[in-house]
Amino acid sequence: MKLGVLDQVYVSEGRSATDALQESTRLAQAVEELGYSRFWVSEHHSMPALAFSSPEVLIPHLAAATSRIRVGAGGIMLPHYSAYKVAENFRLLEALHPGRIDLGLGRAPGGMPLATRALQQDKYVDVGKYPDQVRDLIGYLYDALPAGHPFERLLAAPAISTAPEIWLLGSSDESARIAAQLGTSYAFAEFFGTPGGQEATRYYLDHFERNELLEDHPRSMIAVLAICAETEEEANRLAKSSDLLFLGIRTGMEMPYLPSVQTAIDYPYTQMDLLVIQQLRQRRIIGAPAQVKEQLLQMGQDYSVSEILINSPIHDQKARIRSYELIAEAFGMNAASA
Repeated sequence: MKLGVLDQVYVSEGRSATDALQESTRLAQAVEELGYSRFWVSEHHSMPALAFSSPEVLIPHLAAATSRIRVGAGGIMLPHYSAYKVAENFRLLEALHPGRIDLGLGRAPGGMPLATRALQQDKYVDVGKYPDQVRDLIGYLYDALPAGHPFERLLAAPAISTAPEIWLLGSSDESARIAAQLGTSYAFAEFFGTPGGQEATRYYLDHFERNELLEDHPRSMIAVLAICAETEEEANRLAKSSDLLFLGIRTGMEMPYLPSVQTAIDYPYTQMDLLVIQQLRQRRIIGAPAQVKEQLLQMGQDYSVSEILINSPIHDQKARIRSYELIAEAFGMNAASA
């Protein structure tokens, strides 16, 4: 089982966005040394608890601060943008860091309707054209736009011989269908808690159509939320921060930061709040190293994947890095295995 990291760069209570970005950089360096295979950052807009909105800007900083780990977007919300401009951005990243750049693509808005309106100001956006955008993006990255395409002679600079890995991201069977049809790799956001993930990944694997420009075989992975500590009791204590954070997202009372454990402990939960948290916990992996390893392996088997991205929203930075260390130790990982 290969393991990677999904970092949404939460601003922890008592710290600033600048602090969060510096912590993300140190985390990328730490997990590279531990042997994790990828480090992805996401795109979300107008969310105070997140330190950034532009993965294409953060990726080169993280790639420059590391030397081996693959760095990428999980993902770029393509309907907001020109496929040509995204191709230019990620070709440049690939030229600067050859063989280390991943381009995950999503069709969700990545924010509330007001942010979407601002991103798409004075533009008509048809999400139904998302598959065509992905086709165009592949064409730009591989200099392979079909004959008769209005931009077939256009160069997405710089002209290079390699391309970033392309992954379609999703939390539904629709994204799995598109990924299978286009022959891209596919990543399912299991930590969203959306049902149907196993069926989506199975559909992708069963219906994959080879794209001669890309991988000649299907490749899928999932992203999960996992928190590990030396004891199950400590892991559950650390998880209280994310319990309160995601409770706020679920109930519309979004918090402006990732709360501390103490803030989460002191929060006046209602009985309904506790039921929501109990439901959310069913989609989380929380425990001591042996427990986390067992559940990750089982989840990989359930989803028929051999790679998992781990998202660990822990308020204390040292405890967060330690969580990744314990998981790496449980799997016998090292930098040579990345």
